[in-house]
Amino acid sequence: MLKELHSPLIPSLLALAILSGCQGDEVAQNSNAVPAESTLVAETTAAMDPAAESKRLTKWLDERYEEQLQFSPIQLSYLGRKEKYDQIDDMSEAAEARRLAWYGKTVEDLKRDFDYNELSDIGKESYDLWIFQYKQAKAAEPFKRYSYFAGELGGPEADLPTFLINIHKVDSEQDMRAYVSRLDGISRAMEQLLERAKLAAADGIRPPRFAYDLAMERAQKVITGAPFQGEGDSPLYADAKGKIEALKKDGKIDEKTAQDLEVQVRKSLMERFKPAYDAYISWVQEDRDNASEEPQGVSSLPNGKAFYNNRLANYTTLDLTADQVHQIGLDEVARIRKEMEAIKEQVGFEGSLQEFFTFVRDDDQFYYPNTDEGRNGYLNDTRAFLGQIEHKLPDYFGILPKAKLEVKRVEPFREVDGGAQHYQPGTPDGSRPGVYYVHMSDMSAYSKNDMETTAYHEGLPGHHMQISIAQELEDIPQFRTQAFFTPYIEGWALYSEKLAKEMGQFQDPYKDFGRLTAEMWRAIRLVVDTGLHAKGWSQEQAVQYFLDNAAVPESAVRSEVRRYLTLPGQATSYKIGMLEILELRDKAKKTLGDKFDIRGFHDAVLGGGALPLPMLEERVNHWVESVQQS
Repeated sequence: MLKELHSPLIPSLLALAILSGCQGDEVAQNSNAVPAESTLVAETTAAMDPAAESKRLTKWLDERYEEQLQFSPIQLSYLGRKEKYDQIDDMSEAAEARRLAWYGKTVEDLKRDFDYNELSDIGKESYDLWIFQYKQAKAAEPFKRYSYFAGELGGPEADLPTFLINIHKVDSEQDMRAYVSRLDGISRAMEQLLERAKLAAADGIRPPRFAYDLAMERAQKVITGAPFQGEGDSPLYADAKGKIEALKKDGKIDEKTAQDLEVQVRKSLMERFKPAYDAYISWVQEDRDNASEEPQGVSSLPNGKAFYNNRLANYTTLDLTADQVHQIGLDEVARIRKEMEAIKEQVGFEGSLQEFFTFVRDDDQFYYPNTDEGRNGYLNDTRAFLGQIEHKLPDYFGILPKAKLEVKRVEPFREVDGGAQHYQPGTPDGSRPGVYYVHMSDMSAYSKNDMETTAYHEGLPGHHMQISIAQELEDIPQFRTQAFFTPYIEGWALYSEKLAKEMGQFQDPYKDFGRLTAEMWRAIRLVVDTGLHAKGWSQEQAVQYFLDNAAVPESAVRSEVRRYLTLPGQATSYKIGMLEILELRDKAKKTLGDKFDIRGFHDAVLGGGALPLPMLEERVNHWVESVQQS
């Protein structure tokens, strides 16, 4: 995932910071392509050149996207740009309303100034996508206070420092002074986000109590150590000192300037940053007892059913009910169990499938030791699997990524026992590589049988490949290179696990069982997420269903269920997206017969950036038609 993707792919704080339809937590209900009668402005009697008109549209969309980016200094930095490098986004509700109003005005201008019928197919796709994203953002607006201030996968108390540490690159004294300014910006953002948490609580919208505990724990880690209190340096202070020392070592600043910069860092941390975090921790502690100790789904919230329907539409981009999603999950669980039975028989295990789950889940041979040696072994073996499959990619893809991929351990201050592995995209220009992050504080949460699957999901041919290719595309408007549709992105990553099997990986039957376990995991999500949020399931009921149907360590299961409770609907996107891609592939194979080329299919899927599933279907259909006519 991206922050497994989740996440945007994309830090959870950006869902509040940027009102862009391409941000996962800001999009909502599905909408079809805009009807022609509502978009046409036929002011000319002469037929236009579709290529020229689409080129004009691309220029217009690029200009609007540049305006959109200026709302978010954080997103600019994620893209490797240094404009507004000393700023942090305005995260207030008022700023969010201004962004939505701006977006609505762009849609009005688009409909007024462009004739849809005069665009090329790619131009129409871009036109429809811009409006689709706005409609999703508009549909989500009534639920702006429903996104929990913190959850199992993180919160701003950890995401903001992580951004500064990992994304804010310091190449000069000016960059370091911008870093100091951003410390003040984070303080202001935390105050704004705290205010939003209070407004939500006043509306009766609170995450389960465990989210409060996680938020306090993460926030406390950020302000533990110098210059605050406790042994050693706090994460941000250590990072700032390291960046200042690097500038001095490279001869870019002298000793006096280095000392001055460190004084400025300490001053900002003590005078602005710590008070903001103290206020955040204090309110979280104070409000904690108002939260439910027994976690409940969002249907228990005021207007919670409508909110969950909004989330399902957002995370599937399809018009599916909770009952439909639940049934798809049940059907997939039954199908995958049969494949699991076959592997159980292949390895000669005598006993029931449930007993095989217990064996695979609990036997020591399937785990690395909980030591530094074990952690290094996990990382090195993961890199080896990625190296193997990288050599096979040209046989299955015409378009290949240029960006590099790194595999790293999650930073200690945001590491969670059993936390979900996740991917962080690099920059479009390749100056910062993509990173596959692994939580390693509790190695008993990660089976050797699962690691090969996760490597392909997060790395190649999964998230890293898909997102890097999207960022590197040159023949589409820039906003499309950063588009974020969860069922496409996570559906592709799950499809990549199955594709890796087709590419000759998973030679060890136990690791192939791990692949099925991962697919089962995503099928279970359809059942459990809808169970929790639409059918009144308890947390323990969800945990037990998981354990009954998958060989996943219990610590990981409990972390997963907490994730679903605090990020409703998101977990349904994986399987729904994968099933759609497989259905499109099967349909193309049947239609094209001997003309079907797997490289061409994959290039059609990846060559337009992330798309909502109805638009992906239309894109693949166009590719099939072009092959038929060739």
